[in-house]
Amino acid sequence: MPPLILASNSPRRKELLSLTGLPYIILPVQVDETPSPNEEPKACVIRLAKIKAKAAQQLADSLGFPTGQLILAADTIVVNMNRVYGKPVDDQDAHKMLMELRGHTHVVLTAISITGVRENKQSTVLCETEVPMRNYSELEVDKYIKTGDPLDKAGAYAIQHDGFHPVESMTGCYASVMGLPLCHLVKELESFHVNLYEDVPVACQAKLKYQCPVFSTILTRYADY
Repeated sequence: MPPLILASNSPRRKELLSLTGLPYIILPVQVDETPSPNEEPKACVIRLAKIKAKAAQQLADSLGFPTGQLILAADTIVVNMNRVYGKPVDDQDAHKMLMELRGHTHVVLTAISITGVRENKQSTVLCETEVPMRNYSELEVDKYIKTGDPLDKAGAYAIQHDGFHPVESMTGCYASVMGLPLCHLVKELESFHVNLYEDVPVACQAKLKYQCPVFSTILTRYADY
């Protein structure tokens, strides 16, 4: 098959997608990520993943890409106490987000959407993960913000950041919190007749140094949206 098109310039998504062994190229797109009025978080993240995939498909068509290429797009949002956290606008906003998340368990929603012109379909799935944040100090937050890492991330944090370690424990999909739930991706690709030869769960757990308790459940049963 032609290389997969990843409609994202996220270093985390590129790193995770590489674990599948699939050849891919990057074709980032910009879309309006403003939630619609009264839009529920799950509906919002699913809608954004879909429109990113469609925007990338239109861009690929305009550039003359092969019609057999699959488009992969994703969107991630953080929800805490019914409030949606996007990317912080500045250091002060990042500080506010991190202090509000401190010591609480919030939810990370990541939707992935795949479009295929040849298959004439678009398939989208949502991964929901509870994330318990540790009771880090304000000094730790200030030190982390100075690294510049929070500014391009929903909720103003990277779960995998070695210096900050914001999360106390995990019982869900670690890769989804990073922005690309790989087991969900495996199942979605199967619906497009793409079967991976790499042992993706093993590669994911080794890379992330995380013993995942949910991968077998995800691979056998998950909800399509």
